[in-house]
Amino acid sequence: MAQKERLEFISVVVPVYNESGCLDELLQRTLTVLDGIGRRFEFILIDDGSCDDSAEKIVRAAEARPDQVIAVLLNRNYGQHNAIMAGFSQVRGDLVITLDADLQNPPEEIPNLIAAAEEGNDVVGTVRQNRRDTFFRRFCSKIVNRAARQATGVNMNDYGCMLRAYRRNIVDAMLQCNERSTFIPVWGNSFARTTCEIPVAHAARAVGESKYSVWKLINLQFNLLTCMTTLPLRLLTYFGVFTGFSGFILSLYILIRRLCPGGDEWAGAGVFTLFAVSFIFTGIQMIGIGVIGEYIGRIYTDVRARPRYFIDRVIGKKTEK
Repeated sequence: MAQKERLEFISVVVPVYNESGCLDELLQRTLTVLDGIGRRFEFILIDDGSCDDSAEKIVRAAEARPDQVIAVLLNRNYGQHNAIMAGFSQVRGDLVITLDADLQNPPEEIPNLIAAAEEGNDVVGTVRQNRRDTFFRRFCSKIVNRAARQATGVNMNDYGCMLRAYRRNIVDAMLQCNERSTFIPVWGNSFARTTCEIPVAHAARAVGESKYSVWKLINLQFNLLTCMTTLPLRLLTYFGVFTGFSGFILSLYILIRRLCPGGDEWAGAGVFTLFAVSFIFTGIQMIGIGVIGEYIGRIYTDVRARPRYFIDRVIGKKTEK
């Protein structure tokens, strides 16, 4: 068992996008917890191009407690994971904790993550208890969790929960990744030697609505699957073998029936059936082309190597001499 180590500097990273309604409570509750842990800390909030007054509230908090509350303002919306990566680029702590701004995962769980990390774990995951999400979101989470376990070889049960802790060396390794498709929990587990999961509370969203519509959730799940694993391509290969074999059997059947007495009439009467089968195979081919195109598109995006985000301003962070 790894020797227990006290982590003296804690960084908490929170992406914010149009969360003005719960920001005051988030700041109050999180700072109360951090003030009570008896260690140095920094609370980094990243405004991901919000359209409400979230950025102004973050800036005021950073000005009120400089070097403890740090505001990172992006010039536009880049998405949750890219915003977190922008926060990672600013961290100085020995342990980095990510947290959503909607308060569905309570900040009061932070000391539990610190304790688990001090047991020697590189990554501390969490499992949401009594989830307050819709059936569709829970179903999507099961798909992503299964794909993530296969991609990383790490048997965690809840990759969708962003309340997680990473040692600094894991964060530094993630910052060196050049992929444009970013899924932080998978990256973290890919570099970790030891991991664990702890149960955490989960609350219903008190203010506002989820930023993920049904269509965005479907798109997110597909993006995550294709960025984590080549499983869709492998399944497509298996399905192609199956349909090819089925087509061969069907061809033999048609040939035998054609040679049987009355085969001419039967062949003429079955022409539309053949058309239907042909359309099915054509559809399968188009699906295959689409999946392959998705991977080629990702290669194109990675080759261009454009920045994941652009930081407009950083407020509250004192430069170290």
